[in-house]
Amino acid sequence: MKKYKVSAISYLNTAPFAYGLKHSSVFNKIELLYDYPAECARKLANNQVDLSLLPVGALSDFSSFDIISNYCIGSIGKVRSVALMSNSNLSDIKRIYLDYQSRTSVILVKILCQNVWNIKPDFIPLKPSDNYKLLKEYEAIVLIGDRVFEAENHFAYVVDLSNDWFNAYGLPFVFAVWATTKQLPKELIEELNTGLELGVNSIEKAVDEFSPLSISREDAITYLKQNISYTLDEEKFKAIKLFQTLSAKLN
Repeated sequence: MKKYKVSAISYLNTAPFAYGLKHSSVFNKIELLYDYPAECARKLANNQVDLSLLPVGALSDFSSFDIISNYCIGSIGKVRSVALMSNSNLSDIKRIYLDYQSRTSVILVKILCQNVWNIKPDFIPLKPSDNYKLLKEYEAIVLIGDRVFEAENHFAYVVDLSNDWFNAYGLPFVFAVWATTKQLPKELIEELNTGLELGVNSIEKAVDEFSPLSISREDAITYLKQNISYTLDEEKFKAIKLFQTLSAKLN
């Protein structure tokens, strides 16, 4: 039997999705791959997977795609795990290093710089070998995912990008949606969604299966329940549309 390849994200915030898929009937029909967000997009674009938890920053790369689920990785206000970090005040920042793992957060920080913070820093791609702890004065870094939990203790200023978006535009933020470029069987999509629903309703069990945890079990559960919003509703679709509009107007 053919197994459908599914590219998911390897961060704590997707642990409920992974748990639900692994503990539902669809698991026998899929091969679950764990990638960082930019790789999820690359694999879907190159036809290496059938379904991806696709970052919204990559949606414009596709001439056509289908969002197959009412679940997403989103936030309403503070997300905690997508942040700009620095030892200088926001208004003093001259240089921002950008996380290579996520185009969405890169676009988001540029939108905030241009439209909200009114600063014009130089943007520099962060290499995997770079040490974020060696930032100089007037420099900042954008980090995403579980690395933020450890890195946030090293900086005097931590700006939650989702929270600043929410304060500026009054909308939630969507980081990734379940999308495909193929015609997947209806039964498979239904089973996938049943699995995702199971996971979202099993956060404690998902945390217990996730390894390694970089924060305490209690902190992880709080993060998933209070910082991550999994339902893809009308407000989140509005947010995606606004994000795409502002992205197209970037200098």
